[in-house]
Amino acid sequence: MFRGNKEADIRKNLIRCGFVKGVIGLPANLFYGTGIPACILIIDKEYARARTGIFMVDASKGFLKEGPKNRLRAQDIHKIVDVFNKQIELPGYSRMVPVSEIANAANDYNLNIPRYIDSSEPEDLHDLSGHLYGGIPDRDIDSLEAYWHVFPSLRQTLFTGNGRPGYSEARIEAGQIKNTILAHEEFRKYRGRITAVFDDWREKHEPFLKELAPGDNPRDVIYELSEDLLARFSDLPLLDRYNVYQRLMNYWDEAMQDDVYLIVTEGWADAARPRGIIHEKKKKIKETPDLTVKGAKYKMDLIPPELIVARYFAGEQTEIEGLRARQEAAARKLEEFVEEYTGEEGLLEDVVNDKGKITKTSVAARLKALRYEPEGDEERTVLQRCRDLMAVEAKATKSVKSAQSVLDEQALARYGVLAEAEIKAVVVEDKWFADIRAAIEGEVERLTQRLAGRVQELEERYARPLPELEQDVEAYSAKVEEHLKRMGVLL
Repeated sequence: MFRGNKEADIRKNLIRCGFVKGVIGLPANLFYGTGIPACILIIDKEYARARTGIFMVDASKGFLKEGPKNRLRAQDIHKIVDVFNKQIELPGYSRMVPVSEIANAANDYNLNIPRYIDSSEPEDLHDLSGHLYGGIPDRDIDSLEAYWHVFPSLRQTLFTGNGRPGYSEARIEAGQIKNTILAHEEFRKYRGRITAVFDDWREKHEPFLKELAPGDNPRDVIYELSEDLLARFSDLPLLDRYNVYQRLMNYWDEAMQDDVYLIVTEGWADAARPRGIIHEKKKKIKETPDLTVKGAKYKMDLIPPELIVARYFAGEQTEIEGLRARQEAAARKLEEFVEEYTGEEGLLEDVVNDKGKITKTSVAARLKALRYEPEGDEERTVLQRCRDLMAVEAKATKSVKSAQSVLDEQALARYGVLAEAEIKAVVVEDKWFADIRAAIEGEVERLTQRLAGRVQELEERYARPLPELEQDVEAYSAKVEEHLKRMGVLL
């Protein structure tokens, strides 16, 4: 790539003959045994005589750190392949470099990628005038042009002129910037465009997914889904389509892949059937049950119980949430009461056990001991109140457990009567598409946070000019001096 002597001679001849088609720079620390950033050198004799440039890709910053090593994600690999095969030039990422530039005296056939592609992040420079006289530099606001192009009036909502040419003032308090962006009409329309693209993608592939059958190839499934999603999001501004693609691939790796393999192996009905948990001490395998009914523990590989509850027992779940809210309120009230009357000389201190807890038994025993002590009226009153609060909390807890137990039995029974069409609806609609939609919305949230974070950073950076800070320093210095004089330290 860049060594001298004989290696330089080999490199020069390869380039002069037109055999070098491209160079792809990879991240550092990818391979075991070496931490250096490797490169892929593409040698291709086809059309060598007509070749006048070498296509270079700097993919050194696209990776996921995984333990001690780095790893290329699906989006990184896809982007490299797309950019190279289609010869797409992207600023700071890829470029067709003329052979004449590589062969000139300055470069002397050196193929070190940073010579030809500048992938460094632009430095975030502070504006001295802004710090001295106040105001946010317009050049910093202009650097967010990609956002203002999509949200033309949002800039005027967030900023206004301050009377100084080249500087503006924030119109929104720092803590309200994100909410202002989310509520802006142009942002809502943009989010609507993303939703519409997703809904079209979903509408196309929902029938295909519901027709999955034993013998289908899961790799074909994810290929069709991911490639179409990547293509549909290619025309949306701001949102990186490869990030959206990665969200889908992450979900495939984490959950959907196992579901699809299960379906094409066992069929929808068998895949959705609850099974007993696996517990093998010798192999150290102990599964966590998804549902426990009357002591029997079940695992639901395809359809989690919460999806069954959400679709068929929403009313019962709402009732349990109400009972749980009352139980939490009772527990909080008891905790506050105990905290008030424990500690040094607290009236409940005598019923606290070695573990720092108060039990129903210890309270009852203490009340019995105080039965014939006339001076224990106040303590007796507190103990009785504590006993009553404990009874209320215990009753509320029992109500929650009882209702949850009934709901668990209903959910388990529902698995046994699910038709295949119902199974497909729960899995495809309530599980897969709902999770993928949430993942893509997470990408939109990240985009929003990036804009809000930068605007807030600029606002806080230039919020107080130097003269104002100097006045504060003088005022605080005078206060400190006055306090020292009162203390007799200064005369």
